[in-house]
Amino acid sequence: MQIAQKNFYKKLLGRAGEVKAAEFLKNKGYEIIKTNYKTHVGEIDIIAEIDGVTVFVEVKTRLNDDYGQPSEAVDSKKQAKYYKVATEYLVRENKTDSLCRFDVIEIENGKINHIEDAFSF
Repeated sequence: MQIAQKNFYKKLLGRAGEVKAAEFLKNKGYEIIKTNYKTHVGEIDIIAEIDGVTVFVEVKTRLNDDYGQPSEAVDSKKQAKYYKVATEYLVRENKTDSLCRFDVIEIENGKINHIEDAFSF
């Protein structure tokens, strides 16, 4: 398979996972505020709220565990970038006093695992 075609399927799989994760969160009572929130620093897959808490969600989708668990891809470098984007969002939306947390949703072979408060700063 050509590299461009591989990247296309990878993006398609990731986008499908994000849609599935947003539906999952809605069914759990979360309000989806934004999806694919982009800044010059990076992107947050889903920003949601529940019980007055702003939740920044990274979604990792895999077909199998050949490269480890999906959540393992959210390393300290990715976490630091997420923190910067989240901070920028909170400032822009005048929510700097809000409670917030960072979750990871891993989807592997169609199965969802929601890791609440997956990392903090």
